[in-house]
Amino acid sequence: MGTENPAANFSYLGRSYGDICCVNTDDSSSSAFSDCNSDRSGEFPTTSTESRRLLVSCAADNSDDLMLHLVSSLDSCSIDEQKQAAMEIRLLAKNKPENRLKIAKAGAIRPLVSLVSSSDLQLQEYGVTAILNLSLCDENKEAIASSGAIKPLIRALKNGTATARENSACALLRLSQLEENKVAIGRSGAIPPLVSLLETGGFRAKKDASTALYSLCSVKENKIRAVQAGIMKPLVELMADFGSNMVDKAAYVLSVLVSLPEARSSLVEEAGIPVLVEIVEVGSQRQKEIAVSVLLQLCEDNLVYRAMVAREGAIPPLVALSQSGTNRAKQKAETLIELLRQPRSGNGGGRASELSV
Repeated sequence: MGTENPAANFSYLGRSYGDICCVNTDDSSSSAFSDCNSDRSGEFPTTSTESRRLLVSCAADNSDDLMLHLVSSLDSCSIDEQKQAAMEIRLLAKNKPENRLKIAKAGAIRPLVSLVSSSDLQLQEYGVTAILNLSLCDENKEAIASSGAIKPLIRALKNGTATARENSACALLRLSQLEENKVAIGRSGAIPPLVSLLETGGFRAKKDASTALYSLCSVKENKIRAVQAGIMKPLVELMADFGSNMVDKAAYVLSVLVSLPEARSSLVEEAGIPVLVEIVEVGSQRQKEIAVSVLLQLCEDNLVYRAMVAREGAIPPLVALSQSGTNRAKQKAETLIELLRQPRSGNGGGRASELSV
């Protein structure tokens, strides 16, 4: 998301992504997932620089009165007045972090959630973006979810403007920071449109979708939904395209899915093995470690997959990785090499379950 304003930079999930990723690299996966911050600067061109300065100044001088006025305007009979109020709330929440809780306490969340359900796509977009910016305050997340925001955000994710879809993905990510919301978001239908955004969106949309999916798929039932929604195809395509700047992000999402047997089957069906072997050969150190971790999980109990990995020429790059990778990558590469060199063992060739992946 936009980073023009330093106040808009926030870490997500209150920890590094490596804490919940099955691949615990030395260079944590938080650097693979850029923060999903407030909306892009300048996406509301109707507000001039002068009026923005006046608005921020007013907010500093008499913020309570201004916020109450804006919240009241959200319920106006005039769509134009609603748009203006949502736009200004969006701006206040973007530029001053301390305003986010004040705006919520002024009663903005419920009328903004109503705007997210608007048939006017621009008004919907403004409502989504304002909700996103309010969600950057941790104290607001529960109130946003309990106000019924999840389903309208998912509808905007499916049918909104490009910006509304991207910002809905980010808002859902913010709400998924609360563990109890992850199941609700998945059961409300968020996973298929997020997979669609991952497959068909622009770079920003793919980034936002991958980050949201990474968070949501820490829950098993959401992993299953993601696989059923066809997530493996876009993940493999993104990992295969080193120019996409999405190799790390796609690989990390894959790493939380591959514990499922159906995810492993789908990965193989989508020709993921050659892509993973190529990453082990030519990827960055972090990419190589993720790829070897996935291959290890794929092969530890499956003779057929071991034979397929070996036929792709995995052993030479694995030997190289065992000599020059990180300590964890070396260990995983050595274990995988041992499995690949005894693919006909009657009991499955031994397990690597004692090695964390």
